Amino acid sequence: MRVAVLSGGVGGARFVQGLLDAVEPSGVTVIANVGDDLEVYGLHVSPDVDTLLYTLGGEADLERGWGRRDETWRARETATELGAETWFQLGDRDLGLHLARREALDRGEPFSAITERFARRLGIEARILPATNDRLRTWIATGDGELSFQEWFVLHRHEPEVQGVRFEGAETATAAPGVLEAIAEADLIAIGPSNPFVSIGPILAVGEIRAAIHTRQVPSVAVSPLIGGKAVKGPADRMLRNLAGGTGPEQVASCYKGLIDALVYDEADGDVPLPDGVRPIVSSTLMTDAASRRRVADAALEAAAALR
Repeated sequence: MRVAVLSGGVGGARFVQGLLDAVEPSGVTVIANVGDDLEVYGLHVSPDVDTLLYTLGGEADLERGWGRRDETWRARETATELGAETWFQLGDRDLGLHLARREALDRGEPFSAITERFARRLGIEARILPATNDRLRTWIATGDGELSFQEWFVLHRHEPEVQGVRFEGAETATAAPGVLEAIAEADLIAIGPSNPFVSIGPILAVGEIRAAIHTRQVPSVAVSPLIGGKAVKGPADRMLRNLAGGTGPEQVASCYKGLIDALVYDEADGDVPLPDGVRPIVSSTLMTDAASRRRVADAALEAAAALR
């Protein structure tokens, strides 16, 4: 079975882990958000791509919930001593990946090719692709003015309330090589349990990708990132309340109008009507271990089978 998955970071990566236990990994292509990307010390940092690489490659720091395991911080300590801004934390092992990426980019290697090469080096059988190789950046409108995504999320701890989101570069961005082919050849298009506005939104802001999903010939199933109207991690619930008018499954589904045929959501959210054409799939969606990740993946796969 071939599956194309749209994914942000932690929640999306856990969902992909479940999928890789349920289907042949070589048939899975993960299309990753790059709206969170930023430059730190002249290096290209891609937090969601890197989270996918670390999680699927067995390198994620599960205790912190981000970054690489067995991390050290000597470079950051030295940078701090010398007066550099270090609010965006990069450990020594993480810096190694970014140095390798910077070297490859400077040689002219496309970001997508670099990502695929890193995935192979980490022993990942699934294909990981950035949504686009072009510059695409998420900006957050708040009462305090417009902030880059990482300034809002990390520096300001996503405390300023969100009034709007825009994607710099979306008008000209094109899908990375392999992305449209993965969608066209998929038996299932899945949208992981990631923030609809700032994790999945930048992917769908690439016009070619949105159009490919809109004109799909196969089932498309999304997984809600909320449980009982609350985010497991991060500000997705606050953003849905501010930008979609609520935190129920119907508001999550509304973010994907015309792009999904079913929504998997948690039993804690009750039995609620969804927009026309979207089938509700109620399950337990908290992913804390391999069994629960597999359960959520199976729910998406079973929904797709029922829709065929």
